[in-house]
Amino acid sequence: MLKLLKTILRAGEPTVKYPFAPLEVCPGFRGKPELDPLQCIACGACTTACPANALTMETTPEENRRVWQLFIGRCIYCGRCEEVCPTRAIRLSEEFELAVTRKADLYVRATFRLQHCTECGVPFAPEKSVALAVELLALSQNTPELVDSLRAQACICPACRRRAALEHHNSTNIHYYLEEQA
Repeated sequence: MLKLLKTILRAGEPTVKYPFAPLEVCPGFRGKPELDPLQCIACGACTTACPANALTMETTPEENRRVWQLFIGRCIYCGRCEEVCPTRAIRLSEEFELAVTRKADLYVRATFRLQHCTECGVPFAPEKSVALAVELLALSQNTPELVDSLRAQACICPACRRRAALEHHNSTNIHYYLEEQA
């Protein structure tokens, strides 16, 4: 009886005017992921963390690019991409009206240029990732004057860096061996 009286008293309250007025969402609502390509370093952390494989990253060295892609049709709005992004370039918006008339509209893409190795010329990492690494190293060592030398070292691919380290190691061992023989 009491429940019936409460329902009758609430009958005069206005309803949500949703299609004709914007709907307010609750704080913490997880809607469509949005990428800020200026902030993104194309590290791929979000693509690794995505359980639904809605995020992909494809590297094409021949075209000197890395393409980040979100397929909204697979996204489960879990927020893992937002959690793992080191630069906070991706965040979940409050947008929930995602109906489209063409499937192609469900894809969001961003393209990033690759850094070429100064030794062999092979593209090996996104330019923005290398630039951020150099900047962080310079800040951590409190030596902004080292930025140019750090940038030169960072523009060498892992294969060339490994080869140089092996050559240095072998030449050091030969010197040590020759000194022992003398």
